[in-house]
Amino acid sequence: MRCTALRRAKKHLGRRGAFLLILGTGKTCWGVSFLVDPPQPLGLQLLTRYCTLQHWAWLWIICGLVTIGSAFLRIGRDRLGFITALIPPAVWAVAYLAAVLAGDYSRAIWVAVWYLTSHVGVILWASTVPETLVPKLRAAPGKKRPHEHR
Repeated sequence: MRCTALRRAKKHLGRRGAFLLILGTGKTCWGVSFLVDPPQPLGLQLLTRYCTLQHWAWLWIICGLVTIGSAFLRIGRDRLGFITALIPPAVWAVAYLAAVLAGDYSRAIWVAVWYLTSHVGVILWASTVPETLVPKLRAAPGKKRPHEHR
């Protein structure tokens, strides 16, 4: 029974929904980590000038929850999940780029590039992936497909 429920959920989510679910869970957990055990704000002076990292944690949490909720929507309606998933890493990348330009944190350039590629870039790419199944292999005439039994 449990396997049937998992198959049904997987079919309902599809590839895009599964991606949004994983991404949203990660963003939510990242935000909670800022509440539970806030790190040193190295390179994030642009953000901490306005609020503490605990306040900024809510950006990650709220965007993560919206991303999770969007995972269960149909294709086309899941756009909000991809947009909200972009917000926190884009804000962090801008903050780190500002730290580089201000000379506050020399390592920030690498962190900014990391956010822009492994977060923003991957989200932008995933938002363009169509929700289609991989086509079945066609057997040559007269041959059976590998999964067919004689």
